[in-house]
Amino acid sequence: MPTSTLPHWTLRQSLPQDVEAIAELRAEVMRPDLERLGRYDEHRVRQRLRDAYAPEHTSVIEADGSFAGCVALRPAEDGWWLEHFYLSPALQGRGIGSAVLRGVLDRADAERIPVRLDVLQGSPARRLYERHGFTPEREDAVDVFLVRKPTP
Repeated sequence: MPTSTLPHWTLRQSLPQDVEAIAELRAEVMRPDLERLGRYDEHRVRQRLRDAYAPEHTSVIEADGSFAGCVALRPAEDGWWLEHFYLSPALQGRGIGSAVLRGVLDRADAERIPVRLDVLQGSPARRLYERHGFTPEREDAVDVFLVRKPTP
């Protein structure tokens, strides 16, 4: 059972050589939802990350000095697009994801810009985003697109 104490974590700028660790974590974290939707392909899940990887917009999450996940914040037409937000399953439910997300949203609020993202239909991650003020904008058979407008 996970402990409720928040491990020591930090964010650092992603480097080009982080791509494979992130691709592997993406495959691990997304596998249950992709399998449930009948869309898991062990090569494609990694290659989509490699093809979209932008180290200049990505931060690596380190917990107790080790790779623990990542989050990307890409500039969009009218705000930011939050993507590639993955956290090691061993660390989920311990407050790191919420703390990272709060930091992102504090920056967006300070700049008065909206943040958008998408989650797979039925993903438990949707609850995290909705707890932090994201609301559905549109959806299709696979994805739910959420938005969070800046708060004062």
